[in-house]
Amino acid sequence: MNEKLKRSLQSLKDFWNRKSKKQKTLGISSVILIVLVAAAGTYFATRTKYVPLYSGLDVTETGSIKEELDNEGVDSKVTDGGKTIEVPEDQVDNLKVTLAAKGLPKTGSIDYSFFSKNASFGMTDNEFNVVKLDAMQTELENLIEQMDGVEKAKVMINLPNQGVFVTDSKAEASASVVLTLKSGYDLDQSQIKAVYNLISKSVPNLPTNNIVIMNQNFEYYDLNSASSSSNAYTQQQSIKKQIERDIQQQVQTMLSTLMGTGKAVVTVTADIDFTRETREEKLVEPVDKTNMKGIEISAKKIQETYKGTGAASGTTSSSSSSDSLGSSYISGTNGDGTYSKTSNTINYEVNRIKRKIVESPYKIRDLGVEVMVEPPDRTKRSSLPPSRLKDIRTMLATIVRTSIDKSSGTSLTNRSIANKIAVSVQPFAANAPQKSEKDTSIPWWAYAMGAALLLIIGTLSFFMIRNRRRAKRDAEAFEEEMAAGPEQPVYIPEVPDVNAEKETEAVKRQRQLEKLAKEKPDEFAKLLRSWLSEE
Repeated sequence: MNEKLKRSLQSLKDFWNRKSKKQKTLGISSVILIVLVAAAGTYFATRTKYVPLYSGLDVTETGSIKEELDNEGVDSKVTDGGKTIEVPEDQVDNLKVTLAAKGLPKTGSIDYSFFSKNASFGMTDNEFNVVKLDAMQTELENLIEQMDGVEKAKVMINLPNQGVFVTDSKAEASASVVLTLKSGYDLDQSQIKAVYNLISKSVPNLPTNNIVIMNQNFEYYDLNSASSSSNAYTQQQSIKKQIERDIQQQVQTMLSTLMGTGKAVVTVTADIDFTRETREEKLVEPVDKTNMKGIEISAKKIQETYKGTGAASGTTSSSSSSDSLGSSYISGTNGDGTYSKTSNTINYEVNRIKRKIVESPYKIRDLGVEVMVEPPDRTKRSSLPPSRLKDIRTMLATIVRTSIDKSSGTSLTNRSIANKIAVSVQPFAANAPQKSEKDTSIPWWAYAMGAALLLIIGTLSFFMIRNRRRAKRDAEAFEEEMAAGPEQPVYIPEVPDVNAEKETEAVKRQRQLEKLAKEKPDEFAKLLRSWLSEE
């Protein structure tokens, strides 16, 4: 095997050495060109093409959308000084619908700049506006039809005419949408909001008040109110998720600061009371609550005095008393005496309070927080100090205690709060070290193309080497014949004809005689005379 390999390498080396400088340069250039073409094809086939998702955004709005895309795991790029955000081309449609359901963006508009790039040279402004409007309507129909439950959508946009004079007020556009829903499906409030925001942000100067949406049964969808009990349920679930998300983000932020990014996972479960209570209270309270007295609004005092004449001598007795109205008098006996009467009347006013109270329907009746943290050394749970774990439980207990509504009558003891908190220390699989590198994303056809190129190069090399060897053997044989001299007969190997039939001995002699008669007629004549003389 080694001998064959050495001979092959030596033959390849001899073949290369026999090439001229021009042939060597051409061969090396061909190989380099093939490799560059294969690499360029692989690059352009595997690269990600980014297209604008929204343009004309505010910088803060771009940051919000960028953060939302990062949370969804979508690659994105910010261009045009922070006013345009670009995403992979195959994800544009889905992202427009998803972000519109979340009310994003609040500024800017969907990018339609490709119309100006693809417009023909002789197209007028009116023709361009018609093509652009039709493309916008078709694009919006395709986006809306990607929603669950929507079978077909028809969008009609009415753009205002631009006047020749500049005015302070801009004319507003309007839009009408007719949705054909699948059997058994109905749009929830989030989907309705997504359609409104999607159309409003796709058309310049189109407020949501100028958009009308209806289904095939002529049922209108309002942006601000639910159309059925299912929408009310969806709204309550949305509020519940929003409350849970707010508490979760608050806990996640504190734990990330305490433990580090990617070292904590938080789950929050809330029980929300959606009961709305309305009551009326009529209260009477004293103005002076300390002395339990009201304000004196009127007072009346009556005093009477009587003195008699010819009073009888002797022992005189008297008595005094008072009634419930504040009147006091002194009565006498045993003849004429002195009579005195005093009467005081005071009217007081108190606070009369009438209250109409509407209790808020969004109260947290119960709250549960589950936290999973990763120790500093992921292989050792004991690397997390007990004091750190105690701080986490104390922090969670404070959040639970302050979040639960106190008016529900729930007893918030330390034991009950501890039962609402769960803290687990576990290593995260996502933070495990990678044992092997990720596989390249080169497609299979790139490998097939490379293998085909190598096979072609090997085949061409094989035939070139064989032809060179054959030419070398022929040249050596020719040199030997020339060295032997002109008197030596030249050996010409006979190559049998495969297609010729098998000849007999008589046929061979006949051909030899014919050849002799043509080439040497004198010798042929002598041969004939000898045959005739013998007979």
